Amino acid sequence: MALMARRLVQLYVGLALYGLGIALQVSSGLGNGPWDVLHEGLSRRLGLSIGAWVVIAGAVVMLAWIPLRQRPGIGTVSNALLIGVFADLFLWLLPAPEAAGARWAYLITAVLVGGFATGCYIGAGLGPGPRDGLMTGIAARGHSLRAVRTGIELTVLASGWLLGGTVGVGTVLYAVAIGPLTHVFLPALTIRPRTPEAVPETAPAETGPAAQAEPSRS
Repeated sequence: MALMARRLVQLYVGLALYGLGIALQVSSGLGNGPWDVLHEGLSRRLGLSIGAWVVIAGAVVMLAWIPLRQRPGIGTVSNALLIGVFADLFLWLLPAPEAAGARWAYLITAVLVGGFATGCYIGAGLGPGPRDGLMTGIAARGHSLRAVRTGIELTVLASGWLLGGTVGVGTVLYAVAIGPLTHVFLPALTIRPRTPEAVPETAPAETGPAAQAEPSRS
């Protein structure tokens, strides 16, 4: 139970921080990540908030999981429902930066927070985000994960740009930095099953296959 509680706390902290990262990058006005270019473009053309479109797009992407036979976890559903809520909350709370230095500070902080947040929610091990699952589900059909990810994100980016989403140096910085940052943060934030408790010195050491059994997960 304690391990599951830790996973849930890390998951929801990660989702809240991811929403903060979206809000910071959108507020900077220097260019959004590919999916948020689409969310902002849809918001400008069709109304509703950016966060609302994050939720709607996540739900639509999860429908695409059905033919791919992907199985969502609690982390997947929470990701789809909550990141947009947190993004709207922080967009409302954050002051709009005016000076160039403040806008760059927002952007750099957004990318760093986004990398850390990604490590948090993936490391919790409670299911991938809707967009991550779409990419891995398609790749599992015999395609290169890198090619699938690039194809999806370029399509999303182009669609968002045509709808009026903000593309700029921040878009490039996010694309270049988010992978390496996740590579740094994810190993440190991955929650692994507990190891068996140490055997008391007075007990005989167990040998054979039973001694190598994997501990149960909480």
